[in-house]
Amino acid sequence: MESGEKGRAKKVMVAVDESDCSHYALEWMLNNLRECCSPSSPLILFNVQSIVDLGLLAAASHGGAPPELIQSVSEQQKKFSMALLEKAKAMCDKEGVAANMISEVGDPKDAICGAVERLNVNLLILGSRGRGLLKRTFLGSVSNYCVHNAPCSVLVVKKKT
Repeated sequence: MESGEKGRAKKVMVAVDESDCSHYALEWMLNNLRECCSPSSPLILFNVQSIVDLGLLAAASHGGAPPELIQSVSEQQKKFSMALLEKAKAMCDKEGVAANMISEVGDPKDAICGAVERLNVNLLILGSRGRGLLKRTFLGSVSNYCVHNAPCSVLVVKKKT
């Protein structure tokens, strides 16, 4: 997909995590918007690794968390993140869509919006977990936050139930 005014390819990013909703959002993108991506402007697959909760690790180890434990948990999270991204990339490869994988550590809301800005993304695609009002109020909603704070258009794909 070309930008009529500047003739540059659009950048599309799909935020992926372990949820079925995220998987569905990627499938939806591949079925409906694959023409937005090309080898010169590949789809960006983005995953956020949770920040290791040092307080929980410290409590679990009755005092200071050993550096080895923190490093081990961080490495496991990185492996899990890369496995999610590899699975998503395999889906893209199967459909003939070029994709780049990016993983960052942090709060998902901030990391996604920050990446959108840094990478000059034109369209962010997210899955919706379909939480009710009460859960969204107490737990927050990444998609809702991104809709209101990302510096680009945001498409929230809701999985049919």
